[in-house]
Amino acid sequence: AESSLNVFSTPGSLGTGEGWIDPSSPVNSKESLEKTLSETLKGSTFQKRISILGSTGSIGTQTLDIVDACPENFVVDALSAGNNAELMAEQVMKYSPKVASLSTPEAAEKLRTILKDRGCADMPDIVYGDEGILEAATVGSADTVVTGIVGAAGLLPTIEAIKLGKDIALANKETLISGGPVINPLVEKHGINMLPADSEHSAIFQCLQGVPPGGLRRVILTASGGAFRDLSKDELFRMCEEDSAAVQKKATTHPNWDMGAKITLDSATMMNKGLEVIEAHYLFGASYEDIDIVIHPQSIVHSMVETQDTSCIAQLGWADMRLPIVYSVSWPHRLKMPYKPLNLAEIGSLTFKAPDREKYPCIQLAYDAGNKGGTMTAVLIAANE
Repeated sequence: AESSLNVFSTPGSLGTGEGWIDPSSPVNSKESLEKTLSETLKGSTFQKRISILGSTGSIGTQTLDIVDACPENFVVDALSAGNNAELMAEQVMKYSPKVASLSTPEAAEKLRTILKDRGCADMPDIVYGDEGILEAATVGSADTVVTGIVGAAGLLPTIEAIKLGKDIALANKETLISGGPVINPLVEKHGINMLPADSEHSAIFQCLQGVPPGGLRRVILTASGGAFRDLSKDELFRMCEEDSAAVQKKATTHPNWDMGAKITLDSATMMNKGLEVIEAHYLFGASYEDIDIVIHPQSIVHSMVETQDTSCIAQLGWADMRLPIVYSVSWPHRLKMPYKPLNLAEIGSLTFKAPDREKYPCIQLAYDAGNKGGTMTAVLIAANE
């Protein structure tokens, strides 16, 4: 049967409602409000069983930090990673997952050897490659899958997990950017929750809690500005010509966030923010004309929404990826976490400015790809990777 969802956008204009689509996250509808209330009233004594794709990377290790902080709320059923057999072995010994997947048969065999040498009493099913990732994503007992792997590799495991009715804590933005018109109908069909785990989309998601259907007018994504934010356009261009090696080195060092190498580079070019515009379109339904970007060097305001009455609602916090991750795996609950509280007096001032689209041409590329529609956003992802 054909889906009744509107997943193919048309160009819109500010505030008109044209170009809006049905969102994949549980917002902007009567059904999502009822679901949120129902889950909230269950209380925070829940226990979730999770599968983590990319367990040895930045998202994965920080998710496991959350498991350590809230052991009564989370059980780890599956882990998948690249070739870091040593770290995977440590994780298996600590969390006793049912499935452990690595990229290659050599890495999988190394993991098996390490675990035997360490006397692992509860040996997981050790798998590898694309099939291994799928096995980790679809392990029967898990109810939530944290997608922390980089690139389009996250698309198929996410689809298969959705088909089995598992909630998705989405840290892999390429999933929606390359496959939004496929993913959104699957989310509706299987009744799962698509819960953003990156800072900006988590901020928007948090701001939309309690906003009634039709109440959202505009999404405002904040951006740190990346590694080159303090260079003028002319300085950056001159540096590219005179010392390209220095440019490459600087591009992989983020001024605020501790992230993986690829997303740090994407932040430097601001392609990351352009991709987040496309992801926001599929997550929250806003037309591209109703999604804005503002540079905010302090990375304290993680994003904002504007409602129909022109009120702006923002989510603030330290630049700590564990904050959006914990909300994605605990929504709609608020778990008590042992983190440093935000102190605005300590920060002193917050500043904002518009991005220079000539200095950062990737921003306009993303808007153009989104407005073109069809498979063009998947082409953009492939070109960027």
